[in-house]
Amino acid sequence: MSSASTAPADKVAAKAPAAELAATGAGVRAVRRRRLLVLAARLAVAVLVVGGWQLVTTLGWLDPFFFGQPSGIAGRLVDYFSQGDQATEFGSYWVQIETTLREALFGFVLGSVTGIVLGVALGQNRFLADVFGPYIKVVNAIPRIVLGSIFVVAFGIGQTPKVLLAAVLVFFVVFFNAFQGVREVDRNILANARVLGASPLQVVRHVVVPSALTWIIASLHTAFGFAIVGALVGEVLGAQSGLGLVIKTAQNSFDPNGVFATMFVIAIIALTAEWLITKLERRLLSWRPPAPSEAAAL
Repeated sequence: MSSASTAPADKVAAKAPAAELAATGAGVRAVRRRRLLVLAARLAVAVLVVGGWQLVTTLGWLDPFFFGQPSGIAGRLVDYFSQGDQATEFGSYWVQIETTLREALFGFVLGSVTGIVLGVALGQNRFLADVFGPYIKVVNAIPRIVLGSIFVVAFGIGQTPKVLLAAVLVFFVVFFNAFQGVREVDRNILANARVLGASPLQVVRHVVVPSALTWIIASLHTAFGFAIVGALVGEVLGAQSGLGLVIKTAQNSFDPNGVFATMFVIAIIALTAEWLITKLERRLLSWRPPAPSEAAAL
């Protein structure tokens, strides 16, 4: 009697894993199809834009002297990367990339660290936030190009003004996100940690920073782009090398292909940095449950 009653249950239990595997396989295939569709759509957009640009400039609807031409940009890129020290008036094109990348990276690190430290400190201390808040808003309201000019006058045309300008651009993005992230920390969790005897430093390390990490990492995606902009603007204002100087020289020579070619290289650098920051985000926030949009994409 007992064996007859358990047989249907055993069959259902045996079918359950098979059904789960089938559902998982269907989900994987759906995700793969969606990725291929997105990739195909991206390629189609690129072909449409670049092909259309080449077509209208070839037909003479747009003057390539002013608007450049994709084939000319490709040729300029080949020249930049194949002519060694003769590629630009300031030496190898690789040296220009290295200069801008180094300035942007130093500015990114400096601005991010100071933004996180001050954002966490002022986010936790309402008195300090009330004291320094107006000053931070005043400095944030100053046009960055003015700060760049001041840095060039004060520190010359070396690497320092570019790093400082990049750091200023990064600082405010990271600072406001870190500040808001700290303000959004669950007060009940903070109270529980203090009741359990956690010191102020332990509260910051184990509760505040992990809770605000989502806000901070989200700001870094935008911040590196600002770091590159700061380095480029600093180089346009005054420099001895760098991609900003290459763009300025190409502009003065009426060479739009050179401008677009360097813009293309900058875009590749920004996309690579974005990919690295995304990897860092997934590693640092691996403990976090996926957001509804992320879970739907899985």
